[in-house]
Amino acid sequence: MPERGVPAQPGVVPAGRRTAGTMFAAFYGELVPHPWHDPEHDAYQLFYQRSLAMGWLDGTAAVRGDDPFDVSGLWAMNDAGWNHPLAAPGAGLISWFQVEASAPAGDRPLPVQPFLRCAMDTTARAGTPHLSAIQILIPVQGLDASARPPYAAVPSILTIDWFAECAPEARTPVEVGINSGQDPSIPAAVERLTDRLGHLDQDVFGYRSHEVTSRDDVLPPPFDDSFWNGPPLHGVVLRGELAEWSCDAVGWLAEVIADSAAHLGVRSPLLITITRALPPRAGLI
Repeated sequence: MPERGVPAQPGVVPAGRRTAGTMFAAFYGELVPHPWHDPEHDAYQLFYQRSLAMGWLDGTAAVRGDDPFDVSGLWAMNDAGWNHPLAAPGAGLISWFQVEASAPAGDRPLPVQPFLRCAMDTTARAGTPHLSAIQILIPVQGLDASARPPYAAVPSILTIDWFAECAPEARTPVEVGINSGQDPSIPAAVERLTDRLGHLDQDVFGYRSHEVTSRDDVLPPPFDDSFWNGPPLHGVVLRGELAEWSCDAVGWLAEVIADSAAHLGVRSPLLITITRALPPRAGLI
């Protein structure tokens, strides 16, 4: 980890580690800065330290002098920031985070929920966020659907009881954009994808309708097309309700979409943009 005041450098994937691919998250909306926030505590530093504290960081760390020890976690650190030169003008980007996700075990999803939670904790250290949209690049190509055991074909389903205690009034209409870039696999699989979502025994996301979208309907991500499989030519938008507007619920839905898409044969990174359809309620992000 760079010392305070030294520019952060992109992380390196530890040798010998199996990785799923790059995960990227971008938060959009409004950030009301804390008056006490020190600009020297940048997004990279804060995200790194939160990842390390929660046991989510993958790589080699040192806690005393030059005595390193091996740490196995959910991701290796790449980069993070409050602003990005490739962000769409007027989109309201408030923070972004990039990691190299470790390959998940056969009965575990990609770690989207902890990734978004760590990103939100980091953002909240700089100010009070009011999110209108969350955009995530998910390395679906790093998932092996054939390795899933029967009890965890969609691993995130095992955690639905976490959302059972959500207040009924917390349910939030959302639009879920799913784009496979140059690969036409998502529009081709959308009927099977929505059918699969509809048959899962869950109430975290209530699916209502969908439609195929064009490139003009996509919020441009804050990275170059060569970074993934762009440009975002082939996409769909799902409409429905989330149990609550939170990083937990957004991350859970993204995990389910990723595993469902992998099961249907999608092998492209997916750009998922989940947009809140109503103004923020007090007490929620």
